[in-house]
Amino acid sequence: MKKPDPYQLSQQIGYNLRRANQRHVAIFAKHVDGLTPTQFAVLARLWECGALSQNKLGRLTAMDSATIKGVVERLRAKGLVHSSADQNDQRLRLVDLTQAGRAAFEIALDQALAARTETVERLTPDEIVAFEALLAKLI
Repeated sequence: MKKPDPYQLSQQIGYNLRRANQRHVAIFAKHVDGLTPTQFAVLARLWECGALSQNKLGRLTAMDSATIKGVVERLRAKGLVHSSADQNDQRLRLVDLTQAGRAAFEIALDQALAARTETVERLTPDEIVAFEALLAKLI
């Protein structure tokens, strides 16, 4: 009977996902000036959806409440988002893009797409489609 192969870290899915994410974050930082991937995600979601409660914004960007709070605060300090009370529920704070936030997103969009292209440059077009489909199945 063959002895099982020893555990090899370099063959573990979590390890390789983390390494791929680290690579993408470094590429993103090279292409996108002044925004982190999480900050860009918030701007992108607000661009797509319009004003959202901070809680819903966190859910739609896959961030817990503490993380989204910090990201929104940093974007507010940069003048890219503003918040206001929800007219229907005063307990909720709506977050939306400012004019500067819209302009920043429009500039960063092409940069983020360039980062995406560089991240997957080692893959064929068919592999990119398959990879993205498989990632979507994991989440």
